[in-house]
Order: sequence, then C-alpha cells, then structure tokens
Amino acid sequence: MPRYEFRCRACGDTFVVTRPMSASSDPASCPAGHDDTVKLLTTVGLGGGGSNMGAAPAPAGGGGGCCGGGCCN
Repeated sequence: MPRYEFRCRACGDTFVVTRPMSASSDPASCPAGHDDTVKLLTTVGLGGGGSNMGAAPAPAGGGGGCCGGGCCN
C-alpha cells in the first residue's frame, strides 16, 4: 500500500500515512492532532522488494562497452 508524507503547518512535524491510492488526496491530521497539514511531493521508489530497496542494482557480467565488457585504457 502506498505511503504518503505530510507536514503539519501548526507544529512543523513531518509524518507518513499509509493508505490506498484511492484515498491519496484525503486530508490527514498530524499525530499531535492538528488538522492544518499539507501533503508533500515525494519520489516513488519501485523495486522488486528485498532488503536492498533503494540501492543501486548489482552490475551484471558482460555488458558490451567498447571492449566487450572489459575496461579500456
């Protein structure tokens, strides 16, 4: 389920709300109970899961390049 980041204008806290995409534009109260919040624009990270989400993928062998996958000097 998607996570949306909000910031409270009253206290300045940033918090995350997990909700379905169909409710993405619904207002959210901050954990301190304030209703004056704004949804932050965040980047979306898509991956296949696992413990290294967000990490660069491991390089694959071969690949081509100018020397068939080797390093050129």
